[in-house]
Amino acid sequence: MKQKRPVLGAAMILLATFLFGLNGSTAKTVMATGVTAEQITLFRSLSACLIAGVFVFFRNRSAFKLAKGEWKWLVLLGTAGVGLMQWSYANAVANLPVGVALLIQYTAIILVPIASIFIYKTRVSSRLWLGVALVLSGLVVVSHVWESGLNGVGVLFGAIAAFATATYYLIGEHVHHTRDAFSTLFYSMAVSALMWVGLSHFWTFDFTRFTTTVDLGGNLAGTVIPAWMLFAWLGVMGSFVPLFLTYAALPHLSATGVGIFSTTETIFGFLFAYLWLGEKIDGLQTLGGLLVIAGIVIAQISRRTNSWQPSN
Repeated sequence: MKQKRPVLGAAMILLATFLFGLNGSTAKTVMATGVTAEQITLFRSLSACLIAGVFVFFRNRSAFKLAKGEWKWLVLLGTAGVGLMQWSYANAVANLPVGVALLIQYTAIILVPIASIFIYKTRVSSRLWLGVALVLSGLVVVSHVWESGLNGVGVLFGAIAAFATATYYLIGEHVHHTRDAFSTLFYSMAVSALMWVGLSHFWTFDFTRFTTTVDLGGNLAGTVIPAWMLFAWLGVMGSFVPLFLTYAALPHLSATGVGIFSTTETIFGFLFAYLWLGEKIDGLQTLGGLLVIAGIVIAQISRRTNSWQPSN
């Protein structure tokens, strides 16, 4: 049995959440140039699918085989989980501060144990309801509902992302009982890519865009880089690499540990959005964000079975 190395696992997860946190600002900058959320989702899914496919081909080709009935779960994972999750998250960050969008999406972690009570008859501790109360209270503070301070469309997309992420958790946990992580990644991303081929109207995409330059905007306004570098980052460093690190960390940490460390994505999301895009939140919203993160951690440790972790 492979020796567990918790410190290595924690380092992998922190690097993964660092990259995922940066990915929100990257996607927002790319969409500001006219690229749609649908096209972003197609590009990310296709990139991760191709890289994962190469990995499985050289590592374990037998993993490409599907058992009878298995395809139904993978199709559901790729559409309702991966495809819908990435699309709704992209739309959420286009309409909301990146960190706020992540906080709303991560409420999926309190939806999973609640759903598992009814679906899998999972036992949870009473701490779950404390976590739920903290998350809801924190979201009320972050959103400044008394001022109608957030974009309603963005909040709606954030809520869709939360439900899609919860679906990703639940179906992914089922799939991983019989399938390795990388072949699951290959098939789920392939289904997502097929889903968005038509919906993204990719034939209208101006491929000369890759040869143009992009102003990074925000606090980096005036800094210009080739557009292909941003797209390459989205596909490789914003999708495949952090997913790879997350999966590689699972043998070294419990799923609960991975889930707790994963909440640092919200912190990195806020940090990069502040440093790069100039997005700011006030002191009261910061307190609300901390309440949400605390509630998520408490909800995560309330569940007494393993769970699979999400990705942006």
